[in-house]
Amino acid sequence: MPFTVDEFHDLLRLLQERPEWRAELRRVVLTDELLALPVQVAEFRAETERRFQELAQAQARTEQRVEALAQAQARTEKHVAALAEAQARTEEQVQALSTRVTQLAEAQARTEEKVQALSTRVTQLAEAQARTEIQLTALAEQVAKLAQRLEGLTIEVGELKGMQLEADYRVKGHAYFSRLVRRPHVLSADEVTTLVEDAQDRGILSEAEARELYDTDLIVRGKKREDGTEVYLVVEVSWGVGLHDVERVLKRAALLARLGTAVMPVVAGKRLTADAIRSARTQQVWQVTDGYAVPPESAEAQT
Repeated sequence: MPFTVDEFHDLLRLLQERPEWRAELRRVVLTDELLALPVQVAEFRAETERRFQELAQAQARTEQRVEALAQAQARTEKHVAALAEAQARTEEQVQALSTRVTQLAEAQARTEEKVQALSTRVTQLAEAQARTEIQLTALAEQVAKLAQRLEGLTIEVGELKGMQLEADYRVKGHAYFSRLVRRPHVLSADEVTTLVEDAQDRGILSEAEARELYDTDLIVRGKKREDGTEVYLVVEVSWGVGLHDVERVLKRAALLARLGTAVMPVVAGKRLTADAIRSARTQQVWQVTDGYAVPPESAEAQT
């Protein structure tokens, strides 16, 4: 804790009331030489008195010794004068120390004011930081909601594009699929129902397998160009054809093949992913993009 001016004045008052404390303070503040001077003076005075007694007893014999004592007295007075000067310097040092203590107390008070101001500023900055973090959290939540909405919108747009593309292939199937088979005919919903229900009646397809075929985007009937035999195209249409589209068309083509007719799996769309192209090439799946048909053995050339 800082040493204040009032505490210093209290210290001076206590030193006046307690002489033993003043002696202790002198021992701490004064040098060993200065502390020893009173003892030396006392010893010297004792010696002088002893000599004066001796001179009184032998005055006749000590004329010369009296002169020596006078000289010694002169030296003593000089020594005492030096002691007085040292005492004066000590008092000046004590006064300077007191002034320095006062200055330090004032500097400590200024420092505490600055520390308090800094503490207040730090508190304000912490509160501002907390408010900023709350705002950032709220903003992050809004961005996350927007991202979810955008993702949902992207999915919806993709589905709409896929539906539009599927309708386009259904209407223009003769143009798109004539590159694969002769006389292509896109089966209507009634024709697909008849085909699937006949297979169910014959025990070829289960209920779940029938539903799987109903979910097929397009089923096209045509004739092979090589020998004119009847063949069915199982077609999956998607704006962006991915690996899952290839896997799905293979599954549905295998179900339709149980009816005993030739089947060709086909994926159609605006573009195919690299994985979809590789899978279509190895799994013997035809690719149709923008009306351009790519047989499985030519898929590698397209990539």
